[in-house]
Amino acid sequence: MASTNRLPFSRSFALLASMALIAGPVAGVSEQAYAQTQNSGAAAGAQAPATTDNQTPPAASPKITGNPAMNAGPESVADLASGLLDAVVNISTSQKVKDEGDGPATPKVPDNSPYQDYFNDFFNNKKDDNSNRKVSSLGSGFVIDPAGYIVTNNHVIEGADDIEVIFPNGTKLKAKLIGTDTKTDLSVLKVEPKHPLTAVKFGDSSKMRIGDWVMAIGNPFGLGGSVTIGIVSARGRNINAGPYDNFIQTDAAINKGNSGGPLFNMKGEVIGINTAIISPSGGSIGIGFAVPSELAEGVVNQLRDFGETRRGWLGVRIQPVTDDVASSLGLADAKGALVAGVIKGGPVDNGSIKAGDVILKFDGKDVDEMRDLPRVVAESPVGKEVDVVIYRDGKEQTVKVTLGRLEDSDQAAAASTDKNKKPQLAPDDNGNGGVINPDDGDEGSDDGMDGQDQGEDPQQSPQAQPQAQTSATVLGMKLATLSAENRKSFGIADSVDGVVITEVAAGSAAAEKGLKPGDVVVEVAQEFVQTPNAASEKVASLKREGRRNAQMMIASPNGDLRFIAVALE
Repeated sequence: MASTNRLPFSRSFALLASMALIAGPVAGVSEQAYAQTQNSGAAAGAQAPATTDNQTPPAASPKITGNPAMNAGPESVADLASGLLDAVVNISTSQKVKDEGDGPATPKVPDNSPYQDYFNDFFNNKKDDNSNRKVSSLGSGFVIDPAGYIVTNNHVIEGADDIEVIFPNGTKLKAKLIGTDTKTDLSVLKVEPKHPLTAVKFGDSSKMRIGDWVMAIGNPFGLGGSVTIGIVSARGRNINAGPYDNFIQTDAAINKGNSGGPLFNMKGEVIGINTAIISPSGGSIGIGFAVPSELAEGVVNQLRDFGETRRGWLGVRIQPVTDDVASSLGLADAKGALVAGVIKGGPVDNGSIKAGDVILKFDGKDVDEMRDLPRVVAESPVGKEVDVVIYRDGKEQTVKVTLGRLEDSDQAAAASTDKNKKPQLAPDDNGNGGVINPDDGDEGSDDGMDGQDQGEDPQQSPQAQPQAQTSATVLGMKLATLSAENRKSFGIADSVDGVVITEVAAGSAAAEKGLKPGDVVVEVAQEFVQTPNAASEKVASLKREGRRNAQMMIASPNGDLRFIAVALE
């Protein structure tokens, strides 16, 4: 959103002149309509026209509850804006990029043409040193500390060779990048001012309600110091921009160049950082998104203090709780985050949380959806002991967990070997990909087993395991004991244990869930199964209990894990 293309002055002037000619009559019509409405209201109070038998009396107007002054909206934001404009800055960046090719050919013009030089200047790029050219872009930012700390979006300054901050009074200062966080698209800059700067402070975005008035200030299309006003249109928006999406949606006009600018409440506090828009044209259509201050403030403070983020880490792999999964577990509602695996060496590798648990609350905060958990964990301090409410074995339990540091999980990934590499969580039944909480790049070395099954040796030879029954048909699946032969035929990794699916009946409950030959059933209803007979008996017991679905942990041949709920026939 930071980049901008400026029109030539002559075209801009002509455009503005045309808009002025059009705007005049329209404005006049609006004022006239407003006056007519007011006059009609006044006349109505004097005497209402009589109704005939063929006329329907007008319906009574609904009563408006609440404070009439608040319903009318702010009379003006001029006083509010005047105290905030000096704290909002323009961010100008430049970057050298290497040209590819020689560019378009110079058009041929008649000899001695007075326009020859202009064509040469525009089309000829062969004289650039090292075939490089400088690309500039514009964005917005705001001062959070009189000493010169400035907040903006990461995408505004990403890849920049030079960053310049332009203040409302025209002062230009070179900026140094202090720290950046790509997951929330936030960056902190530092300038060295000669005098203390005007700064603004963060407010509490959690107190903002849908319909509250907000004001945005920024640098749209290079027009610095632009003020727009609107309301909070929605909260908690997920636009798939990152793992911690929790955007405030607003209809305050946000355009290219507004990125990194502040979204204020009516107290002049920053409750959001304008980041993205949805628009088919590239201009504002009244759907803008801002990173809420409840998420941004902690990230900004860490970047300013440490130059990096220090997020909490739980060390689990999670997936959504679907209606079928909730039914199979006995949960009244499809809520929470289903634990698909525990990362070996992580904070909960001590057994406090196990694969198959459903996390319902974290540190007193409800986990209504899977995506809620990574955010609340990341916002928690490293080393903090928290209470986690889980659903296990048909009842809620509370366990205590001491959080690790997310950034340390990368080191654990590097230490793991290929042989012990943790299976990655595969997409669920709805096609949604699970995440490693909370960093998509986390690696570990866990087989996804829990409880007594963690002591099993995944390298144990299939021939040494019970051979009472080598095959069985369950819910449309033909299951077989893992052997060297079927491991080789299906390409099943040595680290995967359970019973292999060799056939799936068309139209069966298993086929509807996307199960296919080569998949391995690891658990049924949170119990590890190592023989087809064990899987068959567990499914039969679930039917006797009146269950409608059987929850299964499924491993792909390469070890990717997922939970599914298969309907009991």
